[in-house]
Amino acid sequence: MKSVYLLSIVLLISGAFTSISMGKEERNMGNFMIASPAFEENGRIPQEYTCDGEDVNPPLKIENVPPSAKSLALIVDDPDAPGKTWVHWVLWNIPPATTEIKENSVPKGAAQGKNDFGKNSYGGPCPPSGTHRYFFKLYALDTPLQLGSRSTKYDLESAMRGHIVSQTELIGLYRRK
Repeated sequence: MKSVYLLSIVLLISGAFTSISMGKEERNMGNFMIASPAFEENGRIPQEYTCDGEDVNPPLKIENVPPSAKSLALIVDDPDAPGKTWVHWVLWNIPPATTEIKENSVPKGAAQGKNDFGKNSYGGPCPPSGTHRYFFKLYALDTPLQLGSRSTKYDLESAMRGHIVSQTELIGLYRRK
């Protein structure tokens, strides 16, 4: 009886590990990615997309969205800002069929939240000194989100908790002249 009980526990545990590893495998399959034709990974963000230029969002390409995604969300922030991570753009309910976000645009159906400039829009890089990193973090979600226009990065991250199917990021650099 003891051996049957132990065998049941071993099978239960191994099944749990198989489920966990299969879930991870599913999350990594497909190479979900975000890129920009304006700059390479860890490359310099062109001035036109910053406070020193036109201050409009750069064009972004999205590939291999997981089939289970019901919406996408994008957070652009600067962890090198003095005092705190500075939020430049908060965007959610991007349709999962979206393959690009054009320069100076928001995908149809998407909603924008408040950035740290106090605006519901993109705010480009504008570091006070040195070279800063700008993270374009894209999330595939298993549901659309119900958030108001006053929502912040914190609100978006809270709403996404438990709904992230996959995520990817693009890092750009900028230093003022």
